[in-house]
Amino acid sequence: MNLCDLRPAEGSKESAWRRGRGHATGNGKTAGRGHKGQGQRSGAGGKCGFEGGQMPLYRRLPKRGFTCRNSKEIISINVSMLNVFENDAVVDIDALKAVGLVSNPRDGVKILGEGELERKLTIKVNQFSKTALEKIEAAGGKAEVI
Repeated sequence: MNLCDLRPAEGSKESAWRRGRGHATGNGKTAGRGHKGQGQRSGAGGKCGFEGGQMPLYRRLPKRGFTCRNSKEIISINVSMLNVFENDAVVDIDALKAVGLVSNPRDGVKILGEGELERKLTIKVNQFSKTALEKIEAAGGKAEVI
């Protein structure tokens, strides 16, 4: 296969629909807009969500719940997941990303105490649970809050 042989998929490239170019095109005169009325005028279309004067959906539905602006989204990882690292490794958010345990750290990372830790690690993240701290120190590692 050569570069000159590449073609777009059949039907993916369609020429633009040229409106108002005479009766023979089937799209002359009103150019598909119909006769009179708001939709026929220039600048028609209205605002997003406008339903022709009917009470719009976003106002018909009840408001529900509350979202706190100041809440943080913390990603949690169990202690047992940290066994993928070698002994005496320094585990920070970049290291967690590199291994694939965290893809997007959002507002921070917290280590939870589920499972067992079999490695001596220095862990530097935003938060630790009490049981996680105990298990990390029992394995001979260090936990540092950043």
